[in-house]
Amino acid sequence: MIRKQSITHAGVLAVVVCAAVCCLAAVRPVDTPSPTAMSSWWQPPDNLHARDLFNGPWGTRYAPDPHAEYTFVRPKTGGFNPGVIVRDPQGREWHVKQPSGHHGDEGPSEVVLSRVLSALGYHQPPVYYLSSFKMRDQSGVHLERGGRFRLAMPSLTDHGEWSWQQNPFVGQRPYQGLLVVLLLFNSSDLKNSNNSVYEYRPPSGGSPRQWYVVRDLGLCLGKTGRYRPQRNNLEVFSRTQFITGEKRGFVEFDYHGLHKELVDGRITRADVRWAGALIGGLSERQWHDAFRAGGYAPDVAARFIEILRGRVRDAQRVALIATK
Repeated sequence: MIRKQSITHAGVLAVVVCAAVCCLAAVRPVDTPSPTAMSSWWQPPDNLHARDLFNGPWGTRYAPDPHAEYTFVRPKTGGFNPGVIVRDPQGREWHVKQPSGHHGDEGPSEVVLSRVLSALGYHQPPVYYLSSFKMRDQSGVHLERGGRFRLAMPSLTDHGEWSWQQNPFVGQRPYQGLLVVLLLFNSSDLKNSNNSVYEYRPPSGGSPRQWYVVRDLGLCLGKTGRYRPQRNNLEVFSRTQFITGEKRGFVEFDYHGLHKELVDGRITRADVRWAGALIGGLSERQWHDAFRAGGYAPDVAARFIEILRGRVRDAQRVALIATK
């Protein structure tokens, strides 16, 4: 009986070790992207200082009208926050993510992070924030809680999810840099179901373009975690860390969310400095515009920005961190 138990325990240990090794090995590129293909993931923001972080890359043309009457289409399914799908007077369809008393309001934080990523050269769909809106349904017209409005565009077709673990960009500097920026914001939702491969057909014509997009970004600006992460909470966010040290040549982070294999033992000082230099190009005005786009009160925005800019400085001077 003792021998049988020993074999059983050894077998369990072998399975656990094998699973851990396989999990790490699974984070790999499927092929090497060409410089042209890299534009599907990231495009260098040559005019970063001039980018509009209030209206975003899609501008006012694609923004929801705060004074319009929206028609209820159906409930929004999936995700922690409730919401609705509505149609505006122009016939455009909007996916509205509304606040939940239990889970917190993801809309403001999603818009902020989306604005920052798009400014840095990472593709994003059109997302905006309204604090409230008028909606017509079977009971008549009434005022609804606002939230994140994401536009469904005919020129932007969702072709399904892409994998953090296996894609052509794994290990490339813009891939690593994106992870660093998400960690800087305490993004806790690094799961493949939040990723979409879009086909974008420019309205002006030209060949369709493929975009790898991280969306549903609202689970950030709080505390990371696998089971009870907190989002959009200034006091909680202020008590967390960003970089905690270095181990075996890789930077360590205060990250406790999903898929730690993407973070642990994979991000170098050079990756962090690259991301720090990139996001460090945002001006004070641009930071405030991003939070204004998310509907934040100026005093709350200022405190979030102070913490985030401190983390950017930490990324830029990452060579000074202690090793283990």
